[in-house]
Amino acid sequence: MATVVFADLVGSTGIFERLGDETAGRFVTQLTTALSRTFEEHHGRVVKLLGDGLFVVFPAEADALGACIAIQKRLNEKPVYAGGTGAPVQMQMGLESGEVVEIDGDCYGDAVNSAARLADLAGAEQILATQRVRDALRMDLQAQLRSLGPMYLRGKSEVTEIFRVDWKIDRDSDATVMGASLFKAMQDGHLEIAAMGQTLRLAPRGERLTLGRATTASLSINDSRVSRVHATVEWRGAQFVLTDLSSFGTWVYVGNQTEPVVLRRTECYLVGQGEIALGCDRGAESAPLVQFSIKA
Repeated sequence: MATVVFADLVGSTGIFERLGDETAGRFVTQLTTALSRTFEEHHGRVVKLLGDGLFVVFPAEADALGACIAIQKRLNEKPVYAGGTGAPVQMQMGLESGEVVEIDGDCYGDAVNSAARLADLAGAEQILATQRVRDALRMDLQAQLRSLGPMYLRGKSEVTEIFRVDWKIDRDSDATVMGASLFKAMQDGHLEIAAMGQTLRLAPRGERLTLGRATTASLSINDSRVSRVHATVEWRGAQFVLTDLSSFGTWVYVGNQTEPVVLRRTECYLVGQGEIALGCDRGAESAPLVQFSIKA
């Protein structure tokens, strides 16, 4: 048994386009080499560098989790900039545990494939892990993992419970915020969402709602662009928070704004009223739309 980590650089294509192949290649190599040392300090073995990422195996889940959190904190507290300009470097990570077969220094197995899929699904600065990883951790470490619900990983026929690691001290700080005024806490009111002739109401501190294609979703929408569990809506930090869990993303249009906030494994606060397009923008043919409004 081993724990596998895939750590990928977010937006590497843009770095190569901006800096050119030679300069960008040198920067990415220096970065992954530095990150390799952090993984090794936590008892990880770097199986290979993947151009803009790393493939690492660990003997224990806690070591793998500790290494990933250490790297995310390091990049957050001391930002690294490609070529000294642009946005700071961000990583997306996936963790899975299971049987790993080693052949000629390389590693193979279902855990390897799952970890790679999780890294693909993760957003910037996110660490995703499975139920298997969570169950193997101490209780205090388990408390850092927050369920995103069951998902279908590419290549798997059964759903996998996915967890996101809450490694930031201020959990709400990584929600997508559309203007500083949205930090104002809501004291009263409730959220109404409606689609396909269905209307649901979410009160402050009410139970989380799910949007998706599954018949078990709170708001079920039968459209191929909608994931089985596409998104959730919940009350958190005195705000209604929409979280995208989908394969294709979620487009949020607030008020009269024509430009949407596009969520891909990220979050935003819902304020006022507007529309949520699931799996495509609202201009697409017969786009699956959800209306939302905050009622006093």
